[in-house]
Amino acid sequence: MKGPLANESEAYRRARAELLEAEIALRDQCERVAALRRMLPVETDVDDYVFEEGPRELDKDGPFTKVRLSGLFADVNKPLVVYQYMYGGAQKRPCPMCTLWIDGFNGVVHHLRQRVNFAVIAQVAIGELREWGRQRGWHDLRLVSSAGSNFKRDLQYQDAEGSQHPGISVFVRSPDGSVKHFYSNSATMKEQINRGIDLLSPVWNTLDLTPEGRGDWNAKLNYE
Repeated sequence: MKGPLANESEAYRRARAELLEAEIALRDQCERVAALRRMLPVETDVDDYVFEEGPRELDKDGPFTKVRLSGLFADVNKPLVVYQYMYGGAQKRPCPMCTLWIDGFNGVVHHLRQRVNFAVIAQVAIGELREWGRQRGWHDLRLVSSAGSNFKRDLQYQDAEGSQHPGISVFVRSPDGSVKHFYSNSATMKEQINRGIDLLSPVWNTLDLTPEGRGDWNAKLNYE
């Protein structure tokens, strides 16, 4: 805001000015964090895991084919961003919070593909993942099953009991075809659920604009 609104009190204007300074500081800190992230060395080798996926047309029931992690780079010159979906293993139903994030990705993935390769990977069998994707209308996303591989455990998004953890991972493909891990982050940061990657969804940030804030609101698979 460039100036006060009509009938705006001096108390409000002072509080808003203080908030603006805090918002500018937050922006600057976000830029510093992004700069530090970009400085991470691209040197950590990962296995070329074997996954399973179906046809690009989500309405088709098959055939299902094997695809390696390196094969998820539709454009080898762009990084691969993977959403680690909590569905499968000990997570018998899709995670509502993850589903919220993926609903949003489905709407913007055509923009993301201008700079990155993008996929959603879940431990559940590919047939179940695609059926759920059809219910959600995820026709623009690449849905991949990691069932049968150690991908989730090696990246620490699944524990020995099969419990799933949500988050995001970024990989880079080297000129020799090998895949390097660049960055991973969990939605849970120091026991605060969702705050680790809440910047990836506009929902939380929009709620934070309101007088009540986000409070204890949680996403659901379906709303009454």
